[in-house]
Amino acid sequence: MAELIETRGVETVPDSERTAKPGSLIRVFLGANLSLSVMVFGWIAILYGLGFWEAVSAIVVGTVIGAAFVARTALLGWKAATNNSVASGAYFGVRGRLVGSFVGLLITMQYIALTVWTGGEMTSASLSRLFGFELSDLALSFGYGLIAILIVLFAIIGYRFILKLNALIAPVMILLMALTLIALWPSFDAGYAGEPELYALGSFWPTWLLAVLTAGLAGPVSYVTQTGDWSRYISKSNSESQVVSNTFIAMLVGLTLPTVFGAFVATAAFDEFSFAAGYVAGSPAWLVVPLLLVAIVGSLGQGSINLYSMGLDLDAILPKFSRLKSTILVAVISTALVFIGRFVFDAEAAVTNSVLFLTALASSWASISIFMYWRTKGQFDQVDLQVFNSQRKGGQYWFTGGWNFGAVFSWALGATAGILGVSSVDYVGPLAEAFGGLDLSVAAAVVVSISTMAIASTVRRK
Repeated sequence: MAELIETRGVETVPDSERTAKPGSLIRVFLGANLSLSVMVFGWIAILYGLGFWEAVSAIVVGTVIGAAFVARTALLGWKAATNNSVASGAYFGVRGRLVGSFVGLLITMQYIALTVWTGGEMTSASLSRLFGFELSDLALSFGYGLIAILIVLFAIIGYRFILKLNALIAPVMILLMALTLIALWPSFDAGYAGEPELYALGSFWPTWLLAVLTAGLAGPVSYVTQTGDWSRYISKSNSESQVVSNTFIAMLVGLTLPTVFGAFVATAAFDEFSFAAGYVAGSPAWLVVPLLLVAIVGSLGQGSINLYSMGLDLDAILPKFSRLKSTILVAVISTALVFIGRFVFDAEAAVTNSVLFLTALASSWASISIFMYWRTKGQFDQVDLQVFNSQRKGGQYWFTGGWNFGAVFSWALGATAGILGVSSVDYVGPLAEAFGGLDLSVAAAVVVSISTMAIASTVRRK
């Protein structure tokens, strides 16, 4: 059993173990994202009041932009042979790279919670319909607990097993999605024009832009700290363009397909309170058992990939913790958040706000990392990157006590600008308000963080 479980944390991956090909990224991201926790964002776009094709256009536009932006972050892990957070120590300092670990923890915690929420709810709703019992809080708790346990088991086994798992999940989920298309097609209206009187932000264009950000761009951006978890295993014999192009394709296909599918399901079987409940209630009886498989199988890929990354991030923050212990700890915390949040928050507002705020934090961090990768020509000292993990001091990335305060300040300023530019269903930042309610969160985060970092790095050189 010990040989089955991966024990490697964020230490440098030896060249002998870097045998993966760029195409492996497509298998990982396609299998991982064919899940309810990604499909639910298609439901969110319809919930905003948009029509089917309006939702699809927002999803595609946002995902293309996000994938093009995030694809280059895979170069960090690939060149440094470690995960992205540790690689960012070259720019933020070997202690300052904890900013990346912090951002990664928040993002993956959110998506693990979404996986447990959607997968657990679908599991309980399917079993409720099959056996005729009430969909009570106890039944929902059983579903949440089951999904949480399963994703922990797969996440602790590690990278190579997850790679194989996602290669198997993809064809199974595509088959199950095809069955759904057949079952729900009679009730699907491709000409559904939405509910203009229910637009989340009052009018079409601000609402459509909100969907571009939450149902489209936020998907790729949620992977800014994770792409290196997988690219670090890709052989150095490949080129930058191969790594970037495969990452772009992986995120574009892996995220667009399930999110558009979610919009299809929401259009055919809508429930304003729950994507999973509407999915189950609107399906014919013969589809209920396949839906149970969708709930379980579809949660394994997304949940394990996020929990695996989350374990690495906590391992980076607490070097004395093994990846195994870190994974179990964060799984317990994330699942506890689901149990607490499920009965307290409104789904539309909670998901929208958390996605937009975390996208601002992640966009600022990614912008600085991509900019500095370009400025330093992608050069890393792999030994000096591991100073913090080996509990040493010094090296070229030590800066001031292990922190590059110029980079940390640039991230904080960019993230703040992004949050001030958020325009959500129940929060409008002052920057967004100044522009008539237009969401400027990502644009503000990117522009401010890069501009500030360019100045800070120039001053430091002088």
